Order: sequence, then structure tokens, then C-alpha cells
Amino acid sequence: MPRGRSAAPQPRGRAGEPQPRRRSAGPQIPAGVEAEQLPREARAQLGGLPADLADTVARYLVAAELAEDPEQAYEYAQAARGLAARIGVVREVSGTAAYQTGRWAEALSELRAARRLTGSGEGLAMMADSERALGRLDQALELVHSREADQLSRPAQIELRIVESGIRRDQGLADAAVLALQVPELTDGRLRPWSARLFYAYADALLAADRTEAAREAFARAVAADPDGETDAQDRVDELDGITVEDLAEPDSDEPDADHLDGYEPDR
Repeated sequence: MPRGRSAAPQPRGRAGEPQPRRRSAGPQIPAGVEAEQLPREARAQLGGLPADLADTVARYLVAAELAEDPEQAYEYAQAARGLAARIGVVREVSGTAAYQTGRWAEALSELRAARRLTGSGEGLAMMADSERALGRLDQALELVHSREADQLSRPAQIELRIVESGIRRDQGLADAAVLALQVPELTDGRLRPWSARLFYAYADALLAADRTEAAREAFARAVAADPDGETDAQDRVDELDGITVEDLAEPDSDEPDADHLDGYEPDR
């Protein structure tokens, strides 16, 4: 018997032919999620699938994109992968979901597959960061400085710079971490969708280099570029200013007055 095969006979139908396997049900797709919400270029990649299957896969991909919980997004992405693993956009979403849940090795595998299937290197920063998370700093730097990286869109190149800065900090090279992020977009006065991430990473690098005042200024710039609060830049500013949540809380009226604490001994 070949390895990996079950010894149990397959169930057979009335005609004596093996019955098709039943596809396991995937997670429930939220109401209101439609295939048309998937970008047109992504839907085009599903064109070789039967219409009903393409619709289901597209809805899983949309659900993964919209899910606020990373683990739920991962489940939707896995459901899509189980139905259409040979489609580039499916592997890309699967890799992104794995990355966002800290499944570094799986993210690398999926993003590599997506790159082979689509020819796109837009996931290179996640691949490099996954290599970094796995402790393979040399491999991560090879991706950052690859020829492919030079051909990427500017936002993708900035993401690679952010990863490189983190790698340099891991190597104990704080000044190199700062230098990696000194790009024209840091000081040209224009705000872009990724400006908050750039300013935040730069602030982190400055802090690691013991340039606290400059780091606070960079965190403040990240706050200004992040009106939706997608980063915790405001918390970092407050931390550097010495402000804590306890400082902002109302005093508890049940606490003993400071003037009457003489001789007070807490319960042991």
C-alpha cells in the first residue's frame, strides 16, 4: 500500500464509482460581503474558476480584508486558499494574513508562492520582516537590497526601509537604523498614506540612538499624520512627556487623605 494512503475502502455510489469528497464548510462569511468588493484586477485572476467558485473565493478574500481580528482574517484567507491555492492573489492574501498573526514561516512560504504566480514583489517587505522575525538577518537584508526591490512602487520601497531600520537596530547599529530612514519623504512637507508609519519608525530609530528630543518630535509628526489613530504614536509622546494613564485618572475618594497618612501601615 502506498505511504500516506488509508486502508479503508472509499464509499461507492450506486454505479460503483467512488463518490466525490465533500468539501468541508468554511467560516461563515458576514452578510453584506460581496464579490464585487474585490478590486477588479484581483477578480480577473479568478477568471479561470467556475463562476460560483470564483464568487465564493472572492467573498472570502474580501472578508479577510475587512476583518478587524487578525485571526478571523486568517481563517477567511485559509478558506480561500483551500478552494483556489493556485491563484496568486489568494496566496498573497493568505501570506499577508499569516504575517499579521505572527506565523512567520508560513507567511514566507505563501508570499514566495504569490510572487512566483504573479511576478509581483510588492510583498517583499513582509518577506524580509518575516526573515528578520525568524532571526535570519542576512537573508532579510538580501531581500531589502535585491534588484527586485529597486523596481517596486515607492510605498513598497519605504516599507523595505522601515524593515531595514529594524534589522539595523537588531544588529545593535542604532545610527545605521536612523540613516536607513533618512529619505526625502521624511522632510518634504507632504503627507502620504504611509507617512505616519515612516515618522513612527524614524522616531523609534532615534530613540534607540538616545536622541530623545528628536524622537519626541518625530512621534509628534506621526500623530499629526495619523488622524485615525492607527499607530500608538500619541501614547509614545505621552510616555516621553512623563504622562501616564494614572496621572489622568480622577482621584479615588476612598483613598486616605495624604495629610492623614502619618503612622499608616498597609496590610501585609
